[in-house]
Amino acid sequence: MKKKLSLLLSILLIAAILVTGCSKSPDDPAITQDPDTPDTEETSSGTKILRTNNGSEPGSLDPALAQGTHESWVLDHTFEGLMKLDKNAKLVEGMAKEYKVSDDSLTYTFTLRDDIKWSNGDPVTAEDFEFSWKRALDPELASDYAHQLYYIKGGEAYNTGEGSVDDVAVKALDEKTLEVTLEAPTAYFLELTAFYTLYPVNKKVVEANPDWAKDAKTHVSNGPFTLTEWEHDASIKIRKNSNYYDAASVKLDGVDFTIIDDENTTWQGYEGGEYDLLLPLPQAVVAQMKANDNPELVIGGEVATYYYNLNSKVKPFNNPKIRKALSMTIDRQTIVDKITQGGQIAAEGVVSFGMKDENGKEYRDGVGQLITYNVEEGKKLFEEGLKEEGMTAADFSNFSILYNTSEAHKKIAQAVQEMWRTNLGIEIQLENVDFQVKLDREKAGDYHISRAGWIGDYMDPMTFVELWLSSSSFNDAKYNNPEYDKLVLTARSTADQKVRFDAMREAEKMVMEDMPIIPLYFYTQPFAQKPYVTGVYKPLVNYPKLTYADINK
Repeated sequence: MKKKLSLLLSILLIAAILVTGCSKSPDDPAITQDPDTPDTEETSSGTKILRTNNGSEPGSLDPALAQGTHESWVLDHTFEGLMKLDKNAKLVEGMAKEYKVSDDSLTYTFTLRDDIKWSNGDPVTAEDFEFSWKRALDPELASDYAHQLYYIKGGEAYNTGEGSVDDVAVKALDEKTLEVTLEAPTAYFLELTAFYTLYPVNKKVVEANPDWAKDAKTHVSNGPFTLTEWEHDASIKIRKNSNYYDAASVKLDGVDFTIIDDENTTWQGYEGGEYDLLLPLPQAVVAQMKANDNPELVIGGEVATYYYNLNSKVKPFNNPKIRKALSMTIDRQTIVDKITQGGQIAAEGVVSFGMKDENGKEYRDGVGQLITYNVEEGKKLFEEGLKEEGMTAADFSNFSILYNTSEAHKKIAQAVQEMWRTNLGIEIQLENVDFQVKLDREKAGDYHISRAGWIGDYMDPMTFVELWLSSSSFNDAKYNNPEYDKLVLTARSTADQKVRFDAMREAEKMVMEDMPIIPLYFYTQPFAQKPYVTGVYKPLVNYPKLTYADINK
């Protein structure tokens, strides 16, 4: 374990060295461009447009409705919360000028900056924040991430239909002052205000047009860039927001995202000069770039876990012996050594390395190895489980692994498929679909086994542990264990850090004993970056940040 932790720290150090760069001040003024202006004018001399790829079509560019990185990468550049992660990945004030916390750590009072505006010129107000957070909690909106606002007093009751919006303890005291009262002290609440679900939206715009976020022409945001073009399933263009309070520090005039899910196609484009920064990369390319010490490869650090959901509503995945058997017969080390090849670490539980415990030490070390590779024990459990369910190994030919279209996911699924064929004698099918289709099918329970991944929303183990609450909107495995729920709720409600972390450690052990999901590995995020691109930084909980990037050709 020490060796693995040392490896992770080395990866993060290398990422920090490679990604962080000094940016020169731009001479060009902010561009306010008609989205219909031809590309030839956008890329004219003196204009800096960074070209990259967003692997999947966003389901929504409304912060309250977004649910994945295919949306958050754009949102993180077009919106900003009360707090933000600066170019050193440090949590600092964003829309807030300052904040105060009461002695009991329950009430936060934020004072907004004086010079903040929406992209349409409207002032950003405390009322916008109050409106936005209550809107995200509105049960009629059905936000998948509403639970991130449950820490606010009255938030969960309102979202679950047991309380009133008037009881939600977030209030604009005046145009520049927002007061928020929590249900219990929450160590990571400030970090949550930098998460996209808690980004503000323009109250006046949203109330006037419920479809404001579906079209670039009506989209209004408050971040360093603004959405100027969205050709669905093809491309997204964002341009520097001249109304952003820190516009002078933004060197780029804009970012162009293509929307292509084929990694080989985009890699060919990168090699041909069509992209300045690219992710994800084909696994074979990552391995080759590592072997050649290619300086354009950046191994970005990430607190994230790659796993498979098992649909416990479908027989025989309802049987814990079957679930454990499937997990025990996957050789994770071979997957990270021979397939992913990007410095990933074979999973030891659901919470990745990089989180700290109550003593400031690595959380993972305090929980230990919760996953084993044991083919013989796996076979035994599998046979027992099949007998209990009245099924045979041949029945597995009717089941499939669902994954979103990607060469990387395909290769991993093929490896798991072969391991199960060899170790358990089963023939399982593979099925690939668009990412948003996969998400929708998981929510509907329309799958047998599905590929999933989770990047931490904030730097606390709770960002992983809370996923498998029976009430969680991201509990796609439909795991339901009252004892697990009790542990998570204890961890959420106590101010005693020892009690909180003990409850989370016990909860993680419990979910790994029941095995409703099968963790495969802890992520890194390899990406390619041209040498003329500087100022990109990679927080552990975000995709690469382009806010302060620069292009110096």
